[in-house]
Amino acid sequence: MIIIMERNATKVQIQRVIDLLKDNGFEVRCNVGDIHTVIDAIGDKTTLTPGRLSALEGVKEIKVIREPFRLASRDRKEEDTVITFPNGVKIGGNNKPVAMVGPCSVEDDYEGLLQVAQAAKEMGCEFLRGGAFKPRTSPYDFQGYGEKALKYMKQASEATGLLTVSEIMDASDLPMMMDYIDVLQIGARNVQNFKLLQAVGKCNKPVILKRGLASTIREFLLAAEHIMYQGNSNVILCERGIRSFDSAFTRNVMDIASIPVIKKYSHLPIIVDPSHGTGQRYLIEPMAKAGLVVGADGIMIEVHHDPENALSDGKQSLSIPMFKDVMKRLNSFNNRLHYEKTCLSANVE
Repeated sequence: MIIIMERNATKVQIQRVIDLLKDNGFEVRCNVGDIHTVIDAIGDKTTLTPGRLSALEGVKEIKVIREPFRLASRDRKEEDTVITFPNGVKIGGNNKPVAMVGPCSVEDDYEGLLQVAQAAKEMGCEFLRGGAFKPRTSPYDFQGYGEKALKYMKQASEATGLLTVSEIMDASDLPMMMDYIDVLQIGARNVQNFKLLQAVGKCNKPVILKRGLASTIREFLLAAEHIMYQGNSNVILCERGIRSFDSAFTRNVMDIASIPVIKKYSHLPIIVDPSHGTGQRYLIEPMAKAGLVVGADGIMIEVHHDPENALSDGKQSLSIPMFKDVMKRLNSFNNRLHYEKTCLSANVE
């Protein structure tokens, strides 16, 4: 890191900074300029954080050269992380993007869920997603069926062979969910629920981490870091839109640029959720394509057997016939993209 001292910093203040750095194992080089003194420091920031240095008298500014998300960074691991499931499905790297589809909430209607799962299987999707515990803005809205919903997900998985994805809301639910779900999801509202992040970091299940409503990309990757720091490196990021001042036409603003940015700085796979990203079913297909074009490793789409009567998010859910039509086009689009990327990679090598 680089420490820039105030223009009127005294020799005593400068030396105090240098001594503290050296005491914590940093290599130090001091550059005395006409206006400012600049100190270059190379070392382990876990032994001395920038925040502690900034509290010293005479320090004007600290610039960190390396990103704070060490485990998720390409500086730590240059090659893409590929998450492989027992049935052979892979997410990340040069593998074909996956599809995760299903209702926002699993309702007390197993046959309806099974219809969605069967349609997903028919269209070549790999994952069935569905909410058992639903964080809602209003306490009067539907909150989910809990373990009954998880049992329905497990049944549908056994009937179709699809892997399952569901959101965990509380660390106390983790032992129960481990019995039913293949991939745990951390929702946007819990992206900085650090105790929950630490809990899923200690388990051996892959985790989908959704971007927070107002999270910067750096904050998003630091949330992933909390999971990885506990030992679970199987983290899948999900761009699901961020809060905007314009909610007249879309629920959120889907930050397509975040995908190539994250691909540049992190080795973790990232998927897109155009259902939450836009809140409008007519925008799902174009935004899913946009995500795939810029390198997303998969898509997450809400599908319901009867959207008009869905207990949550019916407006952004595709009916089964709509889903099949959209998925046909997405599969064709995805196949062309994957072929072109494979050819390009082969030519580069």
